[in-house]
Amino acid sequence: MEQTSQALITDDTVVIGLLMVILALVFWTHNIQTPFWKKFYTYIPSVLLCYFIPSVFTSLGVIDGEASNLYFVSSRYLLPTCLVLLTLSIDLKEIMKLGTKAVIMFFTGTVGVILGGPIAILIFSVIAPDIVGGVGPEAVWRGMTTVAGSWIGGSANQAAMLEIFGSSPEMFSKMIAVDVIVANIWMAFLLYGAGQSGRLDKLFKADATAIEHVQKRMDDFKASVAKIPTLTDIMIILGVGFGATSFSHWVGAPISEFIEVNFPYLEKLSLTSSFFWLVVIATTIGLILSFTKARNLEGAGASKLGSAMLYVLIASVGMRMNLGAILDDPGLFLVGIVWISIHVALLLLVAKLIKAPFFFTAVGSQANIGGAASAPVVAAAFSPSLAPVGVLLAVLGYAVGTYGAWLCGILMQNVAP
Repeated sequence: MEQTSQALITDDTVVIGLLMVILALVFWTHNIQTPFWKKFYTYIPSVLLCYFIPSVFTSLGVIDGEASNLYFVSSRYLLPTCLVLLTLSIDLKEIMKLGTKAVIMFFTGTVGVILGGPIAILIFSVIAPDIVGGVGPEAVWRGMTTVAGSWIGGSANQAAMLEIFGSSPEMFSKMIAVDVIVANIWMAFLLYGAGQSGRLDKLFKADATAIEHVQKRMDDFKASVAKIPTLTDIMIILGVGFGATSFSHWVGAPISEFIEVNFPYLEKLSLTSSFFWLVVIATTIGLILSFTKARNLEGAGASKLGSAMLYVLIASVGMRMNLGAILDDPGLFLVGIVWISIHVALLLLVAKLIKAPFFFTAVGSQANIGGAASAPVVAAAFSPSLAPVGVLLAVLGYAVGTYGAWLCGILMQNVAP
């Protein structure tokens, strides 16, 4: 925690102001119609800047993403609220028409993580065995199992791998840095790719008609109920969103505690995680509301308010990535980069074979690597109305995370030098 005292700004009330100014500047410049800015944002998606600029401030020591509570607040309060507001206008029947390719790409991403870990160890066993060596709790492969848990499921699955394979606190700390930085670098590429999805779909000869159809149906619905929002409308939207979040916390915590006490073996399915229940309950409430008149709140800007909260989450995620940490133990980061490259290569291969749109590739990957906190971010980079697809796949990741990570750990143990 030495970095905490070295950061120029440590007060979260100041940090949140800085993040909001960054977001405002990005959106302002994105809407400037001069040739320079139009060309700039043709190649650099605005969402990527909202994510990357805070990471630069962290890397320069201006702020400290790890010491700040903003990510916790945004992931526990703003995330579930925005999930409700983005989901309440969804047409679930249309989402189901997206077909099986989304699920195929998700499980391809899972397999890529499971195989990528041991393959990365094998490669470095030949070229630099010291990097992936170690004995007992200090063994690198033990630490890598925690990354596998995070990259397939989430923090609950990561904690499960720490307990199962017994990595040392020191190794675990290093692997958290590898997890966060490598995963976030890959997320940056996905956000960039979202802005180039049309070109990528042509390259892969993918048919994105189903996705475009869902997006059009959502946009048509928004247009049909659109109106100038009143203060009453805004207060109702916020009441519904934060009320659902409050209910999700109120119900989710006792459920997770009850399962942990009475059915501890269900931890393997992440059912003892309060965050799991928070996301599931909030998403479920949003889906239920989509079948009621609450759906018409979209006309007053429900998804816009939800998207604003999502961008605050994006900025808080970005400020947790300190690029300077790569210098502390560059060998482990190289292992992480090779590992995720194998995950990416398998995704691209399968996407090419089944002609899957890049949307499915990106969201299928991020539902594994990033989980419920960032899968909707990537999905929303394509269209805010598609954010629930990322959530649904991320929930699936929680369910298979422990099993997949355990298998990955066994494979890495067997090939470790």
